[in-house]
Amino acid sequence: MTRRHPLSRRTFIKLTATVAAGAALASCSPAKSTSLPTKVTPTEQIAPANPTSSLAATVTNPAEPTAGEATPAEPGSPSPEPSATSTPAYLAVAHGPDPAAITRAAIGALGGMASFVSPGYDVIIKPNICTDYHPPEYASTTNPTVVATLVSMCLEAGAKRVRVMDYPFGGTAKSAYEISGIKEAVEAAGGEMHVMTRSKYEVVDIHQGKDISSVEIYPDILNADLLINVPIAKNHGSTKLTLGGKNLMGVILDRNLMHINLSQRIAALTSLVMPELTVIDAVRILTRHGPTGGDLADVKQMDTIIASRDIVAADAYATTLFGMSGEDIGYIKASAKMGLGTLDLSSINIQELKL
Repeated sequence: MTRRHPLSRRTFIKLTATVAAGAALASCSPAKSTSLPTKVTPTEQIAPANPTSSLAATVTNPAEPTAGEATPAEPGSPSPEPSATSTPAYLAVAHGPDPAAITRAAIGALGGMASFVSPGYDVIIKPNICTDYHPPEYASTTNPTVVATLVSMCLEAGAKRVRVMDYPFGGTAKSAYEISGIKEAVEAAGGEMHVMTRSKYEVVDIHQGKDISSVEIYPDILNADLLINVPIAKNHGSTKLTLGGKNLMGVILDRNLMHINLSQRIAALTSLVMPELTVIDAVRILTRHGPTGGDLADVKQMDTIIASRDIVAADAYATTLFGMSGEDIGYIKASAKMGLGTLDLSSINIQELKL
């Protein structure tokens, strides 16, 4: 029998926001964009990360430093906070050679980690630690410095506990945590590496699922005060790309169930989990032979972090790094159709920073 999971504070807030967004979208005519934010008047046009993409992004906060003027944060320094008159970005893209600095810059552009974390919060960070096959330079697992920087920022903002977890499909969690470099980096930053034990998973209803009504999920993911989703941007044989939505498959037990109608079921899972913050690691991206990789020739150095409260918008932007758009990836398109975020990058405030 399917268990209805008790609503945590985070889950209640998430469901309330989803219902409100759905009601807003339902009031629009079919010809209207399904983007969640109100369209803002562009004051400056910038090109997406991939010059060949036709998607346009807008910067609507001239008070912020321009891309060439952004000052990098020192590694280990507190998260930069916007000024009282600044407008936080809907989506932030930071470029630079220091993964810690660009992570801090991207979160700072969204309003700072304090806009996500309240004192005493129990935070979970979900990176992609899919296998124990390769060390981090092979771009099959999330960059350890990015993960550790997020841990530090959460603790600086007053989090009581920050746990990092994933459920690898190749190797054990212990070996994958170590070989990825994430364990060492996270523990040095004051976070905890948590092993997701099989006995703890619970069957939970997916209220917005179209062809899947429940899933066996790790309950801590739903009960945490804040969930930060930190995928690495990489090629994938089944979905073309694995980004924020695909990364959520690491919180469930039976992944074979998802592959029956993969794109739509990833969207359904997204509607259940709905991370409050998605940070896409594109420091290195895996361009071929994903998701496990194994050839450094398939790795491209991008020195980029993408961050947003909107998982769909973050994923849509990340596709441009591969010469694609959100419309090209089934689960991103399906999530947008469910009202879980926006594909229309031209309708949102994007701040792009170069450090």
